[in-house]
Amino acid sequence: MDREIRLTVDGEPRTVTVDVRTTLLDALRERLDVVAPKKGCDHGQCGSCTVLLDGRRHLTCLKLAVSADGAEVVTADGLAADGTLHPVQEAFLAHDAYQCGYCTPGQVCSAVGLLTESAGEDLSDDDIREQMSGNLCRCGAYRGILAAVRQAAREVRR
Repeated sequence: MDREIRLTVDGEPRTVTVDVRTTLLDALRERLDVVAPKKGCDHGQCGSCTVLLDGRRHLTCLKLAVSADGAEVVTADGLAADGTLHPVQEAFLAHDAYQCGYCTPGQVCSAVGLLTESAGEDLSDDDIREQMSGNLCRCGAYRGILAAVRQAAREVRR
């Protein structure tokens, strides 16, 4: 059974008809040509499909597209504003917090969500590691990722 849904994706209103069994990840990638969220494990274990859904981190491979009807979806591509990168994106570049880059969009969205959810709290390295533990990096860029999130957290608190 098909159903029409409406999403705002990276600030752009979109309408798409999907089978009710379609995941949000597949709707984004296959129907709307939004390829920032990656299909890694397709089981909610790697975090490469993480986006911000109404401002909160979500694994799109575990969410049915129809359950996101009316939602605002922000991918790593939608974080930059007026040609200026988001502080998390800047920090990832500054700290080489990527290698192959496959997990990077999910890592960036998760970091942005973490900083929003922590509401300016002073985060320890262990707090950051714990809160980012749902995002795996098979290249092992964790040191750079930690440094990037730490820098972005300082900038957001200013």
